[in-house]
Amino acid sequence: MKALGIIIFLVIVTCIVLYAARPAPFDEARWRKAVKNQSIEKLYAPHFTDGKYFNPWMPQQRVKFRQFLRWKFSRKSHYTEEERDYRPKIISRLRERINALAGEKDFIAWIGHGSFLMRLQGEYWLTDPIFSKRALFPKRVTPPALTGDDLRKLTDRVNVIISHNHYDHLDAKSIRSLPEKSRVFVPRGLKQYVSSLHDGVVTELDWWESVDLPGGARLVCLPAQHWSRRIGQPVNSTLWASFMVITSDTSVYYGGDSGYFVGYKEIGRQFPNITYALLPVTAYHPRWFMHYAHINATEAIDAFRDLGAKYFIPAQWGTFHLGDNPPGYPALDLRKAMREQDVDPSRFIIMDIGQITPGQGVKSTFGLCP
Repeated sequence: MKALGIIIFLVIVTCIVLYAARPAPFDEARWRKAVKNQSIEKLYAPHFTDGKYFNPWMPQQRVKFRQFLRWKFSRKSHYTEEERDYRPKIISRLRERINALAGEKDFIAWIGHGSFLMRLQGEYWLTDPIFSKRALFPKRVTPPALTGDDLRKLTDRVNVIISHNHYDHLDAKSIRSLPEKSRVFVPRGLKQYVSSLHDGVVTELDWWESVDLPGGARLVCLPAQHWSRRIGQPVNSTLWASFMVITSDTSVYYGGDSGYFVGYKEIGRQFPNITYALLPVTAYHPRWFMHYAHINATEAIDAFRDLGAKYFIPAQWGTFHLGDNPPGYPALDLRKAMREQDVDPSRFIIMDIGQITPGQGVKSTFGLCP
């Protein structure tokens, strides 16, 4: 009887493993139809109840633990050697090259992942700073182009945007390292935590709220289709967001982390003539598990069109291995999607780490290597 019980147990375990190893089906056409049917009006609807934030245009279904296990144990997609090994180039000495620029020059520099340093009308802006070797568990595959120490040598004040509380976007060590006079802008629910890390002013914003800053710049907090969770912060107890930085001659949309949703078209309508769209392309495989919270390369191009921006800069690739797809894969996939859709390549700026892109709508990009 004992042997029979062991056999039955092994059969059950084998069946579970075989089930988990089968990739779940995903219907792209059905998903796109669901996105098309999302309500624009609900972008402005209440999105907090019973201590939880949610996306009212398409609330996320609760991810069950067995779905997570199925993702982890399912067979992975095949990637070529180039797709597995591709990485952005590393252009060194970013701080020195910034110092060599004329002080009034606007620019966008990619530090890595979702971290961009921008200078707009003399003011520095920094998005989702992460300089650490790990995002909790995932390890960097490429180094950051700048560190907190570099920033402190560059300036004593940075306007910092935090999109949500996931560890690859809100890194405690990096926040602690920021210049002393930095001002941090966060979605609802994150002020207390960020204030515990940095003594500068922390401003909390809800979707569609804005703040005017000295020098004439304006920052607008905007919706995104994502979620939040962190140790000590239960699921969706803090908000997630995208942001728009607006100056007299330049506007930059930072998409944070998001799935494809009706908000891109509405944001483009509300804010015409966006100069740069910094959109995430990361961790979108397997599609059946990642589609709600992460856009793939094709959707990123669609989001760019919806926004009506002049230039597209992809973010969040080439730094961490977060989904099934290799870290550098999204850049190759994006180039493939660009060819298939016959888009104007001059409007797509696929940056290398440490690369500086001049502001004010200038088409060319440059590394400015000394």
